[in-house]
Amino acid sequence: MTLYIKPYTSDINAQWDQFVIEQGAPVYLLTGWKTIIEKSFGHNCYYFYVVDANNQWQGILPLVQQKSALFGNYLTSVPFFNYGGVCAKTVEAEQMLVQKAVDLQQSLNAKHVELRHSLSSENNPLLEQDRCRTDKITMLLDLPDEPEALWKAIGSKRRAQVKRPIREGAHFKIGKQELLQDFYDVFARNMRDLGTPVYNKNFFNNILKQFPEKVSIAMAYVNDQPAGAGFLVDHNGIREIPWASTVRDYNRIGINMFLYWNILSHSIESGLKTFDFGRSSKDAGTLKFKKQWGAQPTQLYWYYLLNNNQALPQLNHSNRKYQMLIQAWQKLPVSVANVIGPHIIKHLP
Repeated sequence: MTLYIKPYTSDINAQWDQFVIEQGAPVYLLTGWKTIIEKSFGHNCYYFYVVDANNQWQGILPLVQQKSALFGNYLTSVPFFNYGGVCAKTVEAEQMLVQKAVDLQQSLNAKHVELRHSLSSENNPLLEQDRCRTDKITMLLDLPDEPEALWKAIGSKRRAQVKRPIREGAHFKIGKQELLQDFYDVFARNMRDLGTPVYNKNFFNNILKQFPEKVSIAMAYVNDQPAGAGFLVDHNGIREIPWASTVRDYNRIGINMFLYWNILSHSIESGLKTFDFGRSSKDAGTLKFKKQWGAQPTQLYWYYLLNNNQALPQLNHSNRKYQMLIQAWQKLPVSVANVIGPHIIKHLP
């Protein structure tokens, strides 16, 4: 089969997105996320697709360049989100797209390329298994047809934990832009507490505007004060929660249990089939929380295209050289962290 690789142009958005939908690919491969990344962060995006001699689509690859003096120059598919990489019908199309990533890496003098695959690519010689990180998993829950089935399945102890915040004045809302400020207040405060720079609020606003039918915000309030927040993305019958936070003052009453129960219940009532709790490291403390709802682990495969004998990059919190920065960040006033944070986090994948 003769294949041709082509660069993205704005007139092929509909065809690109249709390919994503037909292949059951992750939501973050849709072209709308390219628009979001460009508007929110100003990064250069390099998107490529493969067609055959009959102009039938065979594969796609989105790449985003992040370049800074602090963290270096690299390409990610797709940064800021859990999923990305190559989506192809054939090994030949996948190999062509990966080779294009290698060529782009060289032309941009990038340190590495990171491909965030949800499936193993063992048949591609360009994707070496010893250059694949498998320390990340995602936790998926098959949703029943009725909330009552999940309520019964979680057991009496967890049902009691869900109910407790109600006695403290908790209530739940789900909406769109009208909840953005409350979401951001909770999210930004929690990121500061964790020692992590926060995204600019405009990033989330751009997502809401770009995907009004796919994205929503869930909020838990205690006596009308924002106490817990989740950002939800729906696609192909799956609801993912890529960002969630609580105000630590309310953790003593189990606000997270209340928030997640209401999100799961709403997901079931909305006809969704799977809930994606988001990625975790295999040794993360958050795994226990996700498992108690019945979620099961699914392996993620993050492949790296590296120069020579370069080690796998460690742009994450577990890297010891960042520990002092994290501790210093936790001491910043939230208002200061909110100003400085977006200028840093935009360069982290």
